[in-house]
Amino acid sequence: MKITWADLKVEFNHIDETRLIESWDWLIGTDKTPILMTSIGDLFLTDKNGNCYWLNVGEGILDKVADSIDEFNLKLKDNELVDEWFLIGLVEKLKEKGLELTDKHLYGYKKLPVLGGEYEPDNFELTDIEVHFELSGQIHKQIKDLPDGTKVNIKTIE
Repeated sequence: MKITWADLKVEFNHIDETRLIESWDWLIGTDKTPILMTSIGDLFLTDKNGNCYWLNVGEGILDKVADSIDEFNLKLKDNELVDEWFLIGLVEKLKEKGLELTDKHLYGYKKLPVLGGEYEPDNFELTDIEVHFELSGQIHKQIKDLPDGTKVNIKTIE
């Protein structure tokens, strides 16, 4: 199956950017703007100085990946980096399973990797974009100071 750029990213211009990232303020601060969303639910952001960052939602990590948008765009031509950032093989398997993205959904984790979830197709489902970022940000904020290996029990309120 051929994977295209459209399979690897999700448009989010119909979503309020502030609301999209507010649950992540504790990690990313308030000076960053989303510029690119991956279909597996990670986010690339830029700050007022043009630096670019990768918000790895599965792990709850923010990494600086480029000093400018131009440098970031060059890195998007590096096949190894694109595979690391966008998990091309996983996206291909998800598409083979019949999961097709919509304008309101991305491939979201059933169980976050930081909580033991796997980067395997069975751990992903179509998830509302806003719900994905809100819930994952809240979970990461609550567990960020726990020692590795701590047992946690996640309860959702309906």
